[in-house]
Amino acid sequence: MAFDGFRRSFDDLLSRATKPEERRTVAARMRETLVQAKVGLGEMRDALNAARERLGAEERELETVRRRKQLAENIKDQQTVDIATRYEQMHAERVEVLRQKVSAQTAELALAERDVESMSAELRAAIGGGDMPPATAIDEEGAESAASRRAAREADAARRLEELKKRMNG
Repeated sequence: MAFDGFRRSFDDLLSRATKPEERRTVAARMRETLVQAKVGLGEMRDALNAARERLGAEERELETVRRRKQLAENIKDQQTVDIATRYEQMHAERVEVLRQKVSAQTAELALAERDVESMSAELRAAIGGGDMPPATAIDEEGAESAASRRAAREADAARRLEELKKRMNG
């Protein structure tokens, strides 16, 4: 999802690199694309870390609400117990949504890291003038299959992220 554009550019560059004299130009463009992809990885890691921090804060808030609810129950303050129960439910829902968000972002980052690693291997092969690694040296049917599997995984991740956003805003 996040790296589709990078991957398409990379694959286009690879497919055009037929003449040895073109390899240097193509390799330079591939390096540029790879640098952009690595910057994207950094941004994804930052977003994941931010989500983890928010999850931690929300978990601490949930524990605080539960502790206050228990104190109110101990002194038989039903009004405070009722309020704490509502807040406990709200924070528990947020914690669950944030856990799912962290999970989805972790999976998306793992996919992107594999893509970048694959792109790095392809760049090394292109620079070395050797054959392309097996992942890109597959026939058209296999390429379509790999692309469709990747698209399905990315669509699922996007769907789950949208669900999380709806729950967070709803």
